[in-house]
Amino acid sequence: MDARRTQALTPAMSTIRVVEKMGKETEKQYVLHQFSSNSTGETAFGGARTAPKAKTMNIALWILQVLWGVLFCFTGFGKVMCYRPDVWDHTLQQPVPWFSPVPQGLFVFIGVCEFLGSVGMILPAMTGVKPKLTPFAAIALLVVMILAAAFHIARGEFRFFLPLNLVLGGVAAFIAYGRLFVRPLAPASISALRMLTGLAVLGG
Repeated sequence: MDARRTQALTPAMSTIRVVEKMGKETEKQYVLHQFSSNSTGETAFGGARTAPKAKTMNIALWILQVLWGVLFCFTGFGKVMCYRPDVWDHTLQQPVPWFSPVPQGLFVFIGVCEFLGSVGMILPAMTGVKPKLTPFAAIALLVVMILAAAFHIARGEFRFFLPLNLVLGGVAAFIAYGRLFVRPLAPASISALRMLTGLAVLGG
């Protein structure tokens, strides 16, 4: 009877041992996963730690977007208005040495690029419509600043205009990188409030 009972219990004991072994392996894998996650800072607590950094980065990008968008909106619109002969003549009388060597058509074209770049920096991000246009608008402004820097280098204007172009272009590059890779904007449904907010920011 004991031999028969032992034979009957043998499969059950084997099953219990297999289950215990699987449980230990699972626990071991879980511990290893938690250890590796802790080393890279990607645990649930690590995510909580990195959340404030991501929020701070997003706020910084928004501030720079608004400031640079408003700045290029004004400078671009001022250049666009030079399509009028009287405004262009008044502009040439200003004590800015690089105005006169630039043709009127090119001057207006630069203004159009700056104005469109300022709109692309703010409006898609605030309305949620095609927000990927925001980093590309920043890249376009970066290209304008690079060309402007090359122009001032060729003229030997190193003291004011060249550093100004480098700062403006550097911030535009930072915005482009941040919105492309670090804190990209997700599309959202358009609303009247978002549209009015974006237009209000551009209007100053």
